[in-house]
Amino acid sequence: MGQAVVIRSMVQMAGYLKVCIVAEGCYPYVVGGVSSWIHSLINSFPETEFILLTIVANRSFRGKFVYDLPENLTEVHELYLEDEDWCDNRKKKSLKMKDEQYKALRSLVLNQEIDWPTLFEFFRRPDLSLNELLMGPDFFHIVMDCYNLKYSQVVFSDFLWTMRSIYLPLFHTLMMDVPRADLYHCVATGYAGVLGSMANYFHGSRLLISEHGIYTREREEELIKAKWVKGIYKNIWIEQFRKMSKLAYDKADLVTSLYEHARELQIELGCPGSKTVVTPNGINIQGFDRLAPKTEEDEEYINIGAVLRVTPIKDVKTMIQAFGYAKARQPKLKLWIMGPYDEDKEYAEECFDLVEAMQIKDVVFTGRINVKDYLGRMDMTILTSISEGQPLTILESYAAHKPVIATDVGNCRGLLYGEGDDFGEGGILTHIMNIEEISHAILELANNSERRTRMGENGYRRLMQKYKISDMKKTYEEIYTGFEDGLFVSQGEELPQEDAFVEPQEDWTDVGDETFDSWADIEEDSSDNWADIEEDLSDGWADIEEDSIDGWADIEKTDDRETLK
Repeated sequence: MGQAVVIRSMVQMAGYLKVCIVAEGCYPYVVGGVSSWIHSLINSFPETEFILLTIVANRSFRGKFVYDLPENLTEVHELYLEDEDWCDNRKKKSLKMKDEQYKALRSLVLNQEIDWPTLFEFFRRPDLSLNELLMGPDFFHIVMDCYNLKYSQVVFSDFLWTMRSIYLPLFHTLMMDVPRADLYHCVATGYAGVLGSMANYFHGSRLLISEHGIYTREREEELIKAKWVKGIYKNIWIEQFRKMSKLAYDKADLVTSLYEHARELQIELGCPGSKTVVTPNGINIQGFDRLAPKTEEDEEYINIGAVLRVTPIKDVKTMIQAFGYAKARQPKLKLWIMGPYDEDKEYAEECFDLVEAMQIKDVVFTGRINVKDYLGRMDMTILTSISEGQPLTILESYAAHKPVIATDVGNCRGLLYGEGDDFGEGGILTHIMNIEEISHAILELANNSERRTRMGENGYRRLMQKYKISDMKKTYEEIYTGFEDGLFVSQGEELPQEDAFVEPQEDWTDVGDETFDSWADIEEDSSDNWADIEEDLSDGWADIEEDSIDGWADIEKTDDRETLK
């Protein structure tokens, strides 16, 4: 279930909050957008004591940090969603649920006015065994009720085992002994939001949720495409994530999002509008004025840069095909795919094979790099994702005065065309998975250098007006100050978005979306253990956003992989 490590002691200063950051599948185990954002946030408030409650798949991640933890981060608590049942079977008696506990668990499974307080109390029982609960008669009868009411068209044995697999990670979460803190700052809803809600219940902690992507929608998109779950079970998983997000929204004092449409989605998913506010991403522009220019060899090409992880959510295959068709008409084109290709090795190999099968020349897979070493050499950048939040790669391109081709997902439309400004287009927007449209956009910019320059300058001005890291830092200073003063930033009235927080200046690191790893599939085992948990490595909880500039800088460049010409 959980493990706590006290790193160092720190005297909490009067008037300052003790803040617990709750992260799911990111910091401090992987370098990425949200990880860099958390690291920078903690460093930006050196007089505030932070503790970290981090959610990972299993104990194989224990203590494997890739960040040097800041001095004011004093504790790390780990929650493992796939874990052993640590209850001592020799000492416990047969598990018996009280009537109100049974009703509360039934309300959870049937999604009927869930009695969360009773559930919180029930899962604190020291004699509670998840093994006995999930294999016991109470859970069996509750699942049977759910089956008879909603899902009697499927085989019951399959339904029962699937329900056990769905509820195991949530039950591990509910059993977590949440540490004390004045403010719980969750960077997602989901399991992180459940932990924040538990801290609110047990310790009276105030709750701030900062969504970099809309967690429930991201899980829905993944489940719809996933191969490891089929039929009605997709709907049951989706309902499970909606329950957790609804709890987090209900208990939160303030809920932030990156752009207005995301805020609208939060409200649509049940978050009271009076709690919501938009806090855009921002990037550290330092060093972008000193980017290395094109090399002598680069001058022979029109370089297109794609800063991403080679994963299905980025739809690299569509990008490769669109580039191939464009290059057939403009031979000077060269595509640089810049980012790791070891997260989904099978998909990466399919991308390499596609380049070879189409016999496309001048496609380079760089692996992990420092983006600042490459962006100055690009003529444009491209992003063909099927899902995004507010992509840092677009803001980084603007910082380098480069235009962008992007699919119409997340806030890409707002970044390219503007929201409340008249700077003009910063690039070309296309539909997702539309090879012809993307290929045409590549050719439009490739054949018009003046348009590329104009769009790049438009994007730069948009960035400088609204998306600097200093703007974001000032916003969170005001939010934290509000909590320090004992104020809930939103108390029943809709926040006017244009002046909810003052916009402003200075230096941080980049932000993005992430969360990682995988859910568990539980299959019946013939051994004494009631279940075997298998990870699905191809479909994770959430897609990890591109690593930020500062995050990339900490990683040594790996080998360049270039196709044979």
